[in-house]
Amino acid sequence: MRYFRTLGASAFATATGLALVGTAFTGAGTAQAAPASLYAPSALVLTVGEGAHPATGTVARAVTLNCAPAPSGSHPAPEQACAELAAADGDFTSLTGLGDGRPCTREWNPVTITGDGVWQGRRVTWSETYGNPCELRARTADAAVFAF
Repeated sequence: MRYFRTLGASAFATATGLALVGTAFTGAGTAQAAPASLYAPSALVLTVGEGAHPATGTVARAVTLNCAPAPSGSHPAPEQACAELAAADGDFTSLTGLGDGRPCTREWNPVTITGDGVWQGRRVTWSETYGNPCELRARTADAAVFAF
């Protein structure tokens, strides 16, 4: 009786192995990996905070900005903001220049802006601190990315 159980188990294992080999050669029954996304992810959280350091400041405003596959998020102008970031290759610093050159007082009331998330598949963490809200507006006036 034991001989027949072993023989039956061996026959089953052999039949299963042959079936698997056959499907491997024909391609039938093989698991395929999920297709990769056509777009590298681009999803950011942008904030304006009161204080000199992003970690300790109080967030006054925050928006989300998704650029791939299509511009979206809570940003008021996602199409323009995504176009600017694409032109700058995701470099926030190149978007913060002397905008309109308006004069500002020299009061110390620090404001910090941040950009955190993923840009075209790579991790992005950026922040810049300005002496006061006037300086922030003067430096970022030409960039739709920071107009929220």
